Amino acid sequence: MPNTKSAERRARNSARKQVQNHSVANRLHTLEKSFQGFVSAGKREDAATALRSTSSAWDKAAKTGVVPKSRADRKKSRLSLQLAAMKLAP
Repeated sequence: MPNTKSAERRARNSARKQVQNHSVANRLHTLEKSFQGFVSAGKREDAATALRSTSSAWDKAAKTGVVPKSRADRKKSRLSLQLAAMKLAP
């Protein structure tokens, strides 16, 4: 329970930011699942399009501080490796 007016304001701001960050994290998860679905279905063009939008979303999330930059880079790298492996497969 906040004791001062400024602590009350910080608690409100933190709650608002938590809701926004949760929304962004859910969107990242959804985009990643759609990419995985295209990869498992063997749809190369759709997977490439999904990878572009997913990578962009990870960059934006890292820029705003929702996720660490290293995590975003690692996720983007692993997703692009999956797409590359998909293109090499017959």
